[in-house]
Amino acid sequence: MQNAVKKKEEIPGQEKMEKIVSLAKRRGFIFQSSEIYGGLNSCYDYGPMGVLLKNNVKQAWWKAVVQERDDIAGLDSSILMHPQVWVASGHVSNFSDPMVDCKKCKKRYRADDIEGVRCPECGGELTEARQFNLMFKTFMGPVEDEANVVYLRPETAQGIFANFKNVLTVTRKKLPFGIAQIGKAFRNEITPGKITFRTREFEQMEIEYFVRQEEAQECHKMWLDERMNWYKSLGMKSENLRLRAHAGDELAHYAVSCYDVEYNFPWGWSELEGIANRQDYDLGCHEKTSGKDLKYFDEEKKESFLPHVIEPSAGVDRSALAFLVDAYFEDEAPSVKGGVDTRVVLRFSNALAPVKAAVLPLSKKDSLIGVAEKLYRDLRKDFFCDYDDRASIGKRYRRQDEVGTPFCITVDFDTVGEEGREGDGMVTVRFRDTLQQERIPLAQVKQRLRDLLNVCQP
Repeated sequence: MQNAVKKKEEIPGQEKMEKIVSLAKRRGFIFQSSEIYGGLNSCYDYGPMGVLLKNNVKQAWWKAVVQERDDIAGLDSSILMHPQVWVASGHVSNFSDPMVDCKKCKKRYRADDIEGVRCPECGGELTEARQFNLMFKTFMGPVEDEANVVYLRPETAQGIFANFKNVLTVTRKKLPFGIAQIGKAFRNEITPGKITFRTREFEQMEIEYFVRQEEAQECHKMWLDERMNWYKSLGMKSENLRLRAHAGDELAHYAVSCYDVEYNFPWGWSELEGIANRQDYDLGCHEKTSGKDLKYFDEEKKESFLPHVIEPSAGVDRSALAFLVDAYFEDEAPSVKGGVDTRVVLRFSNALAPVKAAVLPLSKKDSLIGVAEKLYRDLRKDFFCDYDDRASIGKRYRRQDEVGTPFCITVDFDTVGEEGREGDGMVTVRFRDTLQQERIPLAQVKQRLRDLLNVCQP
């Protein structure tokens, strides 16, 4: 059967983003946080489809950088840490952005986002730029005073550096090796925006990869290649990805060099992941501030030294949003009412698709429902599946297309038979991207899905 779909013309950026935001709410990917109270600026909740997508992104990352490698160990450090951690790391003194306010409308902006001396909203005069620390401050214990100040971590990296010796002791790894972590971080951004791209609460996927100083440049290049290939391996289009080197005035205070993996969002190129050479800055600062020896001892060469660090640091939320944008597609396909109309489809890779397969009985007749429900209960032991028997089969197909389900399995009257006619025990598997269909025996459905999804039998 030939491909039954035809690609439509490219959608303009702003229009595409509006459609994606609408779809994200309509199909349960992303909701505004506290919406019943008017919402909270730059805070979002992940709905039933969104949490599956986000978990799949994290699982794919963990599989690639921890499970499939011998040189990286995992960690899950605390969000709340001793306040001296942030003094040692430089965050208390350096983690700030220049901020300006409009004297007329009182809007607040990052100074480096503003051109000129007038407010872009109302034309009012702007204040002089002043530094604004981005860390959220809170208190530990019953007394709210400076002695009990703690911070919500602005990055997960420092939990790794503080545990460097602990992980080294229990894993007995030799250089080069890394420590990986996925976790929440918090930054009091001055101007958050673009849905989940820039928020005050977000999740990071970070690796601190420890190397000898003389190996740092080569390892940096290795991680640039590794991380670009990871996005592509999950279906992200190559033309929407690029590497951009930081200019000297962009570099963080700890970095000697840094590259961003950027994605071409509907609003333009923006950072997905930073890959930095942090030198030995962090371990050196923590060794000095804590008074603890954080050096690595090379048993073969009988020497101690502070390793240098290559840090690939990706945003979970940004990655999930980029995969959602990249998967969004409109084509011309056979209409559920006959003829041709516009079909909205999320072409996720199989690894990232929130729902792997949907079981759809052709009608609500008991004989069909019984077989379909039994098949669904069997499949969901191995895959995240959906079951849907509401509305016409055409509308149900379109619902699954809009959440990116790769395969729909239809149980029909040929499967079970009717009016004395014996059924053939076959079901129809529909392919999301091409609309092709194939008939296979019920008994072969699970193995066929395993093959299509490239999932090993447990």
